[in-house]
Amino acid sequence: MRLISLFAALLLTAAVQAAPPANAWPEIKWEAMVPKGWDPSAEFKGLDLSKMQDSDPRAIEALERLKQAWDNAPAEPALNGKKGRIAGFALPLERQGDKVTEFLIVPYFGACIHTPPPPANQIIHAKSAKPLTGVKMMVPIWTYGTFSVQRGETTWGVAGYRLTVDKVAPYEELKKK
Repeated sequence: MRLISLFAALLLTAAVQAAPPANAWPEIKWEAMVPKGWDPSAEFKGLDLSKMQDSDPRAIEALERLKQAWDNAPAEPALNGKKGRIAGFALPLERQGDKVTEFLIVPYFGACIHTPPPPANQIIHAKSAKPLTGVKMMVPIWTYGTFSVQRGETTWGVAGYRLTVDKVAPYEELKKK
């Protein structure tokens, strides 16, 4: 009986040591990815697009300047090396059958596909060393891993962040206690 108790205690100790702390995966909000003070509309103040047609050269130039501003959107340096989780919509880039190793995470449905891409500081290029299941086109998920400030161009837009993925899970809103 004593051997069984000792064995049970060892198992319990190992389980407690193996369990990650409750805050091992702090939630990263999309707002935290935008550096304080960054205003992508600053250089467009005073420009009245409602007085222009789509074919107006001034409108075309403004759209090109906006695209450049968004592609060069600054990342938040405090996130570099931070471990956390973020909720977003997946856009698979690399597949192995029904499994994914590389994908974009964006903050809203349709970003990069049905609309122009968001600013670079709102696109995350996620990579996993092992193929993942549950990463489907524009399906919301939680992605867990380590963030780095690393700009990268993809077919669907410029990403301002890289996420080394540890795991993914279906998105479910957290219940407030």
